[in-house]
Amino acid sequence: MSISQATLSDRTEGGIGSEFWRGMRSCTPVLLGIVPYALVLGAQAAQKGLSPVEVPLMTGLNFAGGSEFAAIQLWTSPPHVLLIVAITFLVNSRHLLMGAALAPFLRHLPRRKVFPALFLMCDESWALGLADARKRAAAGIGPAFSLPYYAGASIPFYLAWVVFTGLGAALGPVLGDVEAYGFDMAFPAVFLVLLAGMWKGVAAARPWLVSLVVAALVYLLVPGAWYVAAGALSGLVAAYFLAGDA
Repeated sequence: MSISQATLSDRTEGGIGSEFWRGMRSCTPVLLGIVPYALVLGAQAAQKGLSPVEVPLMTGLNFAGGSEFAAIQLWTSPPHVLLIVAITFLVNSRHLLMGAALAPFLRHLPRRKVFPALFLMCDESWALGLADARKRAAAGIGPAFSLPYYAGASIPFYLAWVVFTGLGAALGPVLGDVEAYGFDMAFPAVFLVLLAGMWKGVAAARPWLVSLVVAALVYLLVPGAWYVAAGALSGLVAAYFLAGDA
């Protein structure tokens, strides 16, 4: 669906509020998809001995689902803190590239606004915010990055993630193995939807293929979470060398 300049512009009367609600509307379909795997994470954390208070503290302070799943898989009593910290950094290393992709659109904002915005950045809000900024730039609307839109798209993700991981921890002992209900399929399904929204053709998708192949090979051949960094870096290198051919 094309977005008209009248819809995108946040310079009209009540623009900030309308942009915030536009962000909330755009995130709703994906938001519904993260609820199941938030419950899965919470239930898995409860099975590892974390309480319904500790789980939302973890997910609220480290707002990054992939690293939290990895941390829970490594959780022991007592936990190997240095190992968990290292894996968390490795899995979250993709955020360096995600932030770099957003950086050109954030230059007009003061740091006191940029840093909270980046704290709320997850895969879903990043994809929505970047796609919207590109559409606004193509429509000649400035600034291309709408902070109210981004806030409307990212704050619900944060709140839902914290609340439903906590709920999963509380209900985990009752539900048992929540993966038996198929909730774990929500995670790849959400990312397939995000990729579909960013699709620009086969030529532009070649770095995705390179990243996928490299990440899969590293996953099969190298222990640990190195496949995350390998996939991200190989995709970046491929995008650099293939940019002129796209």
